[in-house]
Amino acid sequence: MKRKILMENTGEQIRTFFLEDDDIVEIHCAAAEEEVGKNRHALGDIYVGRVKNIVQNIGAAFIEIAPGINCYYDMKEADHALFTKKTGRKPICIGDELVVQISKEAVKTKAPTVTGNFSFSGRFAVLTHGNTRIGVSSKIPKKMRDEYKEKLKDWQNDNFGIIVRTNARDVPFEAVLEELSALRREYERILHSAPTRVCFSCLKAAPPSYISDLKNVYMDGMEEIVIEGEELYTRIHNYFETELPDKKGLLRLYDDTSFSLCKLYSTDTALQKALNEKVWLRHGGYLVIQPTEALTVIDVNSGKNISKGKNEEGIMKINLEAAREAARQIRLRNLSGIIIIDFINMESDENINLLIREFRGFLAADPIQTTLVDITPLNLVEVTRKKVHRPLYEQVSL
Repeated sequence: MKRKILMENTGEQIRTFFLEDDDIVEIHCAAAEEEVGKNRHALGDIYVGRVKNIVQNIGAAFIEIAPGINCYYDMKEADHALFTKKTGRKPICIGDELVVQISKEAVKTKAPTVTGNFSFSGRFAVLTHGNTRIGVSSKIPKKMRDEYKEKLKDWQNDNFGIIVRTNARDVPFEAVLEELSALRREYERILHSAPTRVCFSCLKAAPPSYISDLKNVYMDGMEEIVIEGEELYTRIHNYFETELPDKKGLLRLYDDTSFSLCKLYSTDTALQKALNEKVWLRHGGYLVIQPTEALTVIDVNSGKNISKGKNEEGIMKINLEAAREAARQIRLRNLSGIIIIDFINMESDENINLLIREFRGFLAADPIQTTLVDITPLNLVEVTRKKVHRPLYEQVSL
């Protein structure tokens, strides 16, 4: 598969487009550098926070990481918490100070979520505090997964765990070990420095999200990373020189002022289509995608593809096309949480099972954990997708 990344600075936002085989499959929008201060509390930041309130009936504490910034914290994590100040004997008490990491960004009326099981991510592995198991990405072949678990047995300990990422399948084991050693040094630095820092201290500031996106992307088949504008190119180049030196040859500056990157690749059109409620399918059907506070609904309609009578074969064709496009739109729009897809009703159990099997396969191509849960008696398909960033429609309106 051929991969390419386009990056453009609109002045207010830095927009990143991921392409696979020349098709835009992901769009990410981040505040431009001069705007970052308005959104400083970013995903991945690590703070010394103070317990402001405890709500026992939902098993949650609210932890203040800066004056007036209260974050949701699951009290089940208190057993592994790294406290810098303890005020009582209970697992967690109002006034306690502890190390937390932002694990979910604020969404509309919901506060950010923080975790005491903070982690340090590299290209090939993640080091996790609190979770001490050694895991390997399920997208790595089983034989290689078993080999990694065997080779990493000596790293097993009671303080931190390791997750080997998909990118590790294309590099020597020594490269993974080298990165793990660097992540452990960073982890130990936090352990030693945290007790000496005052409340609200930022122990680790995550890089801007547009840089994190580059670090996390799967590089297999990557042909180039095209960056418009010398200032943005310099920032990315400096980051690659220190963190991804073996990949800096992929960077290419686009500086044609007479014909912008936006016009060359029609990125504005692609972004607008990804924000539209209606998505037309090739053979006349269409999807209606409607996010709500609790979940996202995707409704499949036959549209122009209308035939007289009950045409099970024709309906199956529309549903299969809709399943492929729904999986694509979920990734493109960065939808997360509960997603309900209302396919056109079919009577054949064989066709329903085939649709579910095919849809599950389309969803498996998503690099973010996406699970087809079940199909209800009303033929509604339930999907869940892990939340990493805000959905695209919220990113654009930042």
